[in-house]
Amino acid sequence: MAVVNFPPRQIGPFMSEVLTLGFADESGAIVLAAVDRPVPNGQRLM
Repeated sequence: MAVVNFPPRQIGPFMSEVLTLGFADESGAIVLAAVDRPVPNGQRLM
């Protein structure tokens, strides 16, 4: 999943035009938000 139609933002040396969404899994690794990837209930959207 991603958010579009945001104004472009400078992130390091790159211009970003899309905001991707993710959650932390049990080990703290970021899992990109997708309908087929389970994450624990109550996890904060990153």
